[in-house]
Amino acid sequence: MTPDTIARLTRLRHALHQAPELSGQEEQTAARIADELRARGADTVLTGIGGHGVAGVFDSGQVGPTVAIRCELDGLPIQEQSDAEYVSRIPGKGHLCGHDGHMVMVLGVADYLRGNRPKKGRVVLIFQPAEETGQGAIAYRVDPQFAKIAPDYAFSLHNLPGLALGEVELCEGPANCASRGMRIVLTGKTSHASAPQDGVSPAAALASLMPQLAGLGQGGFLDADFALTTVTHANLGEPTFGVAPGEAELWVTLRTVADERMQSLIVEAEALVDKTATDHGLGCEISYEDVFEACVNEPEAVDILNQSCAKTGVSCTLTASPQKFSEDFGQFGKDAKAAMFWLGAGTAHPQLHNPDYDFPDELIPVGTAVFVASLRSLLW
Repeated sequence: MTPDTIARLTRLRHALHQAPELSGQEEQTAARIADELRARGADTVLTGIGGHGVAGVFDSGQVGPTVAIRCELDGLPIQEQSDAEYVSRIPGKGHLCGHDGHMVMVLGVADYLRGNRPKKGRVVLIFQPAEETGQGAIAYRVDPQFAKIAPDYAFSLHNLPGLALGEVELCEGPANCASRGMRIVLTGKTSHASAPQDGVSPAAALASLMPQLAGLGQGGFLDADFALTTVTHANLGEPTFGVAPGEAELWVTLRTVADERMQSLIVEAEALVDKTATDHGLGCEISYEDVFEACVNEPEAVDILNQSCAKTGVSCTLTASPQKFSEDFGQFGKDAKAAMFWLGAGTAHPQLHNPDYDFPDELIPVGTAVFVASLRSLLW
């Protein structure tokens, strides 16, 4: 990758950074990506996949595997705190997970493909919406257009604060935890604050559930039995002194390494909530949001990424420990040999989703090079 190409991709990254769009709202980002792919000579550009998803296809015209490189389009509902000239221009929204950087690395692959067509098979560059909610990859895969580009192999990355800048970690098997948001609504009956005995307050049930649910999963070693439950939000009644509450709401995040353990954790949590509600004479409703299945790296795909790092001079460490955060990239592994690697953003770099996080531009040529080497190993 030439210095001019790196500089151009960096400017593009900054432009994308200034205009973040939330999950499911990535219309302008998607339109720009589609234009960038056309400018780079993609044979086919598909849009509107699973919402605002985009795909750029570079086809050799010869028989061979389809290899996908995937990135994400969406930003976050967080106010950015930065002195950078390219700080987000959208109040309350920011690219504070690095998806802007991921996009330009995949466009860097398109830059390479413009002048170096695969000798067999085809490359599909996937720009996926709504990763932050866990809905984007599912919607992308079930879209009828996906059948036209369904890959045999799929690769992705995520930048990782805490890991040395430009270094790679790679994990065979479970790579990212399953997680889901559990929303609990407890319903009783309001009463005058002077006569609470004439109502049915959910206060005691709410106070009881918070530590009990947290006790169902306390973290620990990241193995098949790992479970972590985190209380993230609680609300009781209305902000008034004259009414004893009649409703409470509790949000809890459930997290496991394995999908099977998630199912057993759900059974345990729902049983606890149902019993507590019954014991306190309350109605109860449970719903789920932000549902992520576990992301599992396939061994052959991991080996390809590991060899690609060696070919490009990128330090790569194989680890047995998955990441606690979730990723919907695992959905692509249902159809393809898939693997995701983690690319170090720096040991002292602000954490993902922090208001002062910013993607390190130094990673652009590194991630691009690993992707290109992986494509070359399969299609040249």
